[in-house]
Amino acid sequence: MNQLVRRNRLMPWYIGIVVILAAITYVGYQMFYVGCPAPTFVELAVLTVIPVVYLSLMYLTFISQE
Repeated sequence: MNQLVRRNRLMPWYIGIVVILAAITYVGYQMFYVGCPAPTFVELAVLTVIPVVYLSLMYLTFISQE
């Protein structure tokens, strides 16, 4: 009756990477092709720093699971 369903431990990574790539694509398109007036520092932070921090937090969550 009670069967344990084994989930893929990397599924949150796959979903997170897809979300990050979609966000980078959309934000990059808006910034470079539509002509966003944001400063270059803000553009670089949105396109690089924020995804790196998110992936780091995902990694820390992953290694803390058993």
